[in-house]
Amino acid sequence: MKDPEFREEYARADDEFVLVEALIRARTAAKLTQEELANRLGTTQSAIARLEGGGVSPSFATLRRYAEATGTRLTVKLVPADN
Repeated sequence: MKDPEFREEYARADDEFVLVEALIRARTAAKLTQEELANRLGTTQSAIARLEGGGVSPSFATLRRYAEATGTRLTVKLVPADN
């Protein structure tokens, strides 16, 4: 954690994990399988698995559609960086 590049990459990975966790939590709270959610979004179960696995960087529009399909609302906020 002393290396600034490592620390920055670690923080970025942590933020992605938080997003993935929120996606999975929203889907399971809506009692949807990946397949059911995929059908609502007009995509495939494997696309949902990649999204929830952190294998892709979703667009804002994709996140909004995901939220709507799970009965949630997408919010984004910018916070001061910890230096």
